[in-house]
Amino acid sequence: MEAALRAAELLKSFRETRLNGFRSPMEFFDFNRLSRPADFNTAVSRISYNTRYFSGNYSLVILILAVYAILNNLWLLGSLVFLVGGFSLVNKYGADPLQFGDHTVTQKSLYTGLFVIGIPLLLWASPLGTFFWLVGASSIIILGHASIMEPGVESEYAQVDGGV
Repeated sequence: MEAALRAAELLKSFRETRLNGFRSPMEFFDFNRLSRPADFNTAVSRISYNTRYFSGNYSLVILILAVYAILNNLWLLGSLVFLVGGFSLVNKYGADPLQFGDHTVTQKSLYTGLFVIGIPLLLWASPLGTFFWLVGASSIIILGHASIMEPGVESEYAQVDGGV
């Protein structure tokens, strides 16, 4: 019961903090607000404002690109499944030593075998190449969108201090 309450509070907290950052697709893809920035300072100003304003949408873009990158790199997907699945299976079933004839297989030897096979498999899958592709693709998409999207009218009020 207590875990369910904590989960509900965690979900409520996540909804209040992260989901409030999402803007509607109509606002995110508003073609009427697209324009080329006049100069570099305008572009920097737009990027600064839009990255805060559309932060939830940009996080979703990064998540979609990450899923796309992992699904396109089957070696990486397979090695991650192997390592995560093997780790969970060893945790669940490998606590007690197994006896095979004269050999005793302990949890430590299962982890060693998992990592001796899994780490080279993971390195073969080129996770750094996938990571740098993800950084580059998301940077181009996010900076491009943020620089050509004109801030809305509410951006003028965000700069005004509340005190008079």
